[in-house]
Amino acid sequence: MATLAKLELEGLDDLALAGKVATRDPAAVRLVTERNNQRLYRAAWSIVRNRAEAEDAVQSGYLRAFAAIGDFAGRSSLGTWLMRIVINEALGRARAARRRRKHLDGGGVAVMELYRDRLMRGSTTELLPDGALARTEVRLMLEEAISRLPASFRLVFVMREVEELSVEETAEAIGIPPATVKTRHHRARRRLREELAPELRTALTGTFPFAGADCEAMTDRVLRAYC
Repeated sequence: MATLAKLELEGLDDLALAGKVATRDPAAVRLVTERNNQRLYRAAWSIVRNRAEAEDAVQSGYLRAFAAIGDFAGRSSLGTWLMRIVINEALGRARAARRRRKHLDGGGVAVMELYRDRLMRGSTTELLPDGALARTEVRLMLEEAISRLPASFRLVFVMREVEELSVEETAEAIGIPPATVKTRHHRARRRLREELAPELRTALTGTFPFAGADCEAMTDRVLRAYC
């Protein structure tokens, strides 16, 4: 019966699925979050450049969106509607972080954040076999290079290259003209080409992973807070 109910949910269009979310149906909330967690995380990370802050932005964005799910009219896809909300949440957090940094030693904050990120990575890379370790190092190199792109280029690049959204989908999600998407994408690619060897381009699809246990944990947190 559970499998049948899930299949029925998966067959709903976005407007009907949003209606189920509005009733706080746990299965509908789970389906929506599992479909969108990674894409929303990548969008948030491209703005805040911090894993924990990106996860918080996604969770807050979900809760904000679900509280206003009655406003979803189906003019865009549910995923695009959620992405706009999460992007706005992440932008607000980025602005708040910039204000906080004005009162702190910027160099010290940057060093501490880098050190914390390295510690978080260390426990997952030290025990990997040589081949997996090499792939992990390439992925981290790419992520660091992408993180150095200007903010406006970084978000467009992640949406187009990592998430493989179309120009039109990216423009709608971010709220900028398609021509601007094309320009920022082109300039981001050019900057990365100057920094990275061409053969590293194929590793892009594995960057900023947010699946498995990470995805499940996000879904569980949203369910606990909303349902």
